[in-house]
Amino acid sequence: MDLALLLEWIIKGFVLTLILLGGFAYLTLYERRALARIQARIGPNRAGPFGLLQPIADAVKLIFKEELTPALADKLLFLLAPVLTVVPAVVITAVVPWGVKPFTLFGRTITPYIADINVGVLYIMAVASIAVYGIVLAGWSSNNKYAMMGGLRSSAQMISYELTLGLSFVSAILLANSMRMIDIVEAQKTAWFVLLQPIGTGIFLIATLAEVNRAPFDMPEAEQELTAGYHTEYSGMKFALLFMAEYTKMIAISAIGATLFFGGYREFWFLSNTIFSVDKTPWLGPFYIFLKIVILLFGMIWVRATYPRIRYDRLMAFGWKLLLPVSLALVFITAVGIILKDQVNPNLIWVIPALSILVGLFAVGMIDHVLRRKDNARR
Repeated sequence: MDLALLLEWIIKGFVLTLILLGGFAYLTLYERRALARIQARIGPNRAGPFGLLQPIADAVKLIFKEELTPALADKLLFLLAPVLTVVPAVVITAVVPWGVKPFTLFGRTITPYIADINVGVLYIMAVASIAVYGIVLAGWSSNNKYAMMGGLRSSAQMISYELTLGLSFVSAILLANSMRMIDIVEAQKTAWFVLLQPIGTGIFLIATLAEVNRAPFDMPEAEQELTAGYHTEYSGMKFALLFMAEYTKMIAISAIGATLFFGGYREFWFLSNTIFSVDKTPWLGPFYIFLKIVILLFGMIWVRATYPRIRYDRLMAFGWKLLLPVSLALVFITAVGIILKDQVNPNLIWVIPALSILVGLFAVGMIDHVLRRKDNARR
């Protein structure tokens, strides 16, 4: 390892961090304007033209807001918890490829990603697993019963949905025959994995909502039950860091989802072999993945505006009794479809989406059956 390579990593990491922080600031504005549009309101429009300076106004407010630390809190962990929450949200994007071809800058070849490791998916799963520590420590160190309950809920929710999330990764790994993120993107050159495994993609999107504590899975910060959950005792910049971690994780998980199931930096499949293909116009790669991230983020916002928070016991039952068995079935179907494609006929790859949709319909039917049975029992 030479000094130039180390400097390149530092600069690329710094630039990516700045992009994520800027994205977090304007994601809050994007969410507020989208929610306002859905709810027939105007939304923030006072700070700057079209409300574009609202994130800066919010940042100034939080910087000058008084910071309070509970007298009986664990001071060290209370201070470190927000940092431990933010860091995994940022470093998880290190293996996400943002483009297809390296470019030359100052006589040096620069790759459009920070790290290209052959177990990129494993790295993502490992970093995603440790992100919950900051939330648990924030709740425990506050010496507050509501905050502690929020931290415990977060850990239980992470354990429940991490298994489903990992199994949804397995489908993409099997289809690409690789854990390297660039290989997964290039394997989607002819067909995105969302077409081959639509139910698996849906389960991935549901599990990520639970992983980042977004509605309707925002149990760790349920204000009707826990005041504010794990960040009840936080204010000022410490609260801003916890807030920033949630929105940065939204961007990171959308980038990962776009890479695994929606072609990543590659063009839409119907634009292959045209001037809009990244093979012929490489600089379009970052634009394509940015567009997909924006669409996936809008999906998260839309879900928040549409569905109410579900009861905690049903949240756990949904993860363990439905998503986990369905995910296992989808992994089996994907493996069988790949074997049939390799050993019988390449067109049999389309057995995977057909059987997956049947499994998804069966799962929906079982949910309907259980809900109707409970409704009849009440009568």
